[in-house]
Amino acid sequence: MRTARATFSQETASSGVRITEGNGGLPKVLLNSAHGSEAEIYLFGGCITSWKPVNGKDLFVRPDAVFNGQKPISGGIPHCFPQFGPGPLQQHGFGRNMNWSVGDSENIEGNPVVTLEIKDGPYSRSMWDFSFLAIYKVELNSKSLTTILTIKNTDKKPFSLSTTLHTYFRASAAGASVKGLKGCKTLNKDPDPVNPSEEREVGTFPGFVDCVYLDAPGEVHLDNGLGDVITIQNTNWSDTVLWNPHLQMEACYRDFVCVENAKIGKVELQPEQSWVAKQHISVA
Repeated sequence: MRTARATFSQETASSGVRITEGNGGLPKVLLNSAHGSEAEIYLFGGCITSWKPVNGKDLFVRPDAVFNGQKPISGGIPHCFPQFGPGPLQQHGFGRNMNWSVGDSENIEGNPVVTLEIKDGPYSRSMWDFSFLAIYKVELNSKSLTTILTIKNTDKKPFSLSTTLHTYFRASAAGASVKGLKGCKTLNKDPDPVNPSEEREVGTFPGFVDCVYLDAPGEVHLDNGLGDVITIQNTNWSDTVLWNPHLQMEACYRDFVCVENAKIGKVELQPEQSWVAKQHISVA
């Protein structure tokens, strides 16, 4: 394993992709763009824990995040797969608890690209008895980060899934706002929700926020309250989730907001069928 890892590093160093040891001794992939941006991805959970665009703010990782290969990494861009939220599986599924492998890497005009993947095994089958392949392609640009998630049914029977990219943005929660969700039907997890359509031009985070926006547009804009406006674009992620735990995480809730591209409704995949979704986040 050590030899394979060293060989990978030697072959890809010039492409701006390198594997090194991260917190807790966990392997992580470092992406370095020729244009000055950086990102890092832990293979445990396939979790992007850092994205530093040129003249932009990094993603947020919670101070209580654990890097022990046992508990999901709390922060960055965790995967919720093949289940979003509570349900028959563990909270948010098992994709964020599995070790992803590096499938490929390349460099496009100075921008590093890496492809990670997981497939079914004894651990996943103990909870979800299906064969699958998940492929996660990550491309770093000077002021943007693009991810393409592909889920393929490699079983002989159909299955259904829901999934989310649970993105933590560094922000001043009191000053942060999201524009572009007006008119969307909501599923609000706040106590005693009424679930109306969103009538506000701008969504804010005045306290506890946990709201799903169904059939969301392909582009929303996050003002992080720290001087940046982040454009969050998507293809085939049909819903958007806004989340801030407020006093449930008193030590850090003021410093981040989550704006998540999601697929809340079940994706039904027949054998050999695939579902593909793209996220593109950028700063001006």
